[in-house]
Amino acid sequence: MLPEPIQQCINAFSKLPGIGPKTAARLTFFLLRFPESDLSLQLAEALTNLISGTETCPVCFNMMSSQEEKCVICADGERDQGIICVVEEPLDVAALERTSGYQGIYHVLHGALSPVEGITPEDLRIQELVKRVQEGKVKEIIIATNPSMEGDATGMYLQGQLGKYDLRVTRLARGLPMGGDLEYADQSTLLRALMGRQEMD
Repeated sequence: MLPEPIQQCINAFSKLPGIGPKTAARLTFFLLRFPESDLSLQLAEALTNLISGTETCPVCFNMMSSQEEKCVICADGERDQGIICVVEEPLDVAALERTSGYQGIYHVLHGALSPVEGITPEDLRIQELVKRVQEGKVKEIIIATNPSMEGDATGMYLQGQLGKYDLRVTRLARGLPMGGDLEYADQSTLLRALMGRQEMD
């Protein structure tokens, strides 16, 4: 029996991932509790700018400002244009960039193959990746999809699509996290760590 504007706001918040009806209601009433602050207006303006001020890069499909011709990574002449790291989402680019250990460029698929959810190769940016490879400048593709059934299926599909080209196709190493204990690792992680073991220097 809430006023319609309040209910609309709760409904909108509850559609966000990880936010249920109770959290959505708390967020809505938090905004109502401080009408004198500019928070609600700032939030409304930020959401408007989010839609109108961003778009996908025409080269790698990462997010960029709508005022740019391509994203800052693709436009950086210092990056190695011969190495493409393939990720599922733009947030994966941000995570890899935080390591400061990768100097190549990216390709964002915007998802992973999932027959259950009806996501097929045509729904992802796979053909655009193949076109980039066909240009002949790419020496290596690093498949950095998530270590999940969908990520593995996507990686295997990409390997099949790219295997006929003269380039190196690699996958991110997987194994035990730093500071972790063997007794708490799941079987799949332990198996991958065993299979991916390396020589000690």
